[in-house]
Amino acid sequence: MKKVVGIGFKEVGKIYWFESGQFKLDVNDKVVVETIRGLELGTVVQESRAVNESELEHELKPVLRIASKQDLRIYEDNLKRAETALEACKEIVKRHRLEMKLLECEYTLDRQKIIFYYNADGRVDFRELLKDLASEFKTRIELRQIGPREGAKFIGGLGPCGRECCCAKHLREFDLVTMKMAKEQGMTLNASKVAGLCGKLMCCIGYENSFYEEIRKRIPLPGDMVKTPTCNICKVVGVDYMREMIKTIKDDQIEVWQANELVKLQSHQQEDNPEDLTDDIVEDGINS
Repeated sequence: MKKVVGIGFKEVGKIYWFESGQFKLDVNDKVVVETIRGLELGTVVQESRAVNESELEHELKPVLRIASKQDLRIYEDNLKRAETALEACKEIVKRHRLEMKLLECEYTLDRQKIIFYYNADGRVDFRELLKDLASEFKTRIELRQIGPREGAKFIGGLGPCGRECCCAKHLREFDLVTMKMAKEQGMTLNASKVAGLCGKLMCCIGYENSFYEEIRKRIPLPGDMVKTPTCNICKVVGVDYMREMIKTIKDDQIEVWQANELVKLQSHQQEDNPEDLTDDIVEDGINS
């Protein structure tokens, strides 16, 4: 058995696991560890626990020490240095006319390396840029390209819901979100409705996916044939999942029913563009 502890390096960042060894660590303790980037100061976000060595995917590095007052002073000083370095780097990038957007800068705790994070639509030839940066900062430089989701996490902002972006507020890792999820939730499939600030599908679509999966198992879906109180065989052409209301058609006659009023006769493959009936139900004057 080995004692491991979860360490985070950003306020809402991925959790990395290290051997806690003989250190007694509590959540929010500051520790110094060695990563592939160098010495870094991290925060305990998951308490120490014992795990079987066979459960570990790879050998874990140990926690080097509990952060001292000097470590904390250096860390705070590095944050200020990083702000200045980021502005200087932006000027150098502008001078080279490179198509890249700088997002953040970090120093390792020992100041042996500076990492610059950036967004770019394609590959960037920054060989000359690296020479100038190395000359400016007199240390090792790493330029790390990140995707749109990670970029939004760095910048933050307000989502379409009016709340702070989930990725900047509480999401430590991104889960899979697909267009199929949005489609099965009856969302309007255009960018203004399903995309977040990053231009990718909104993370919150994934939160509700299990709820919609449960509903879809027990109510008729678009394309299904059903029996209604007024029609023996009708086709479902729209669904309001939240209110479980179903729109049917027969001989050009449209009707709207509660799902529990219908009997499903035959299932059909879901139509490519199922009608979103949320607004229609209000307009039809049916129980908004």
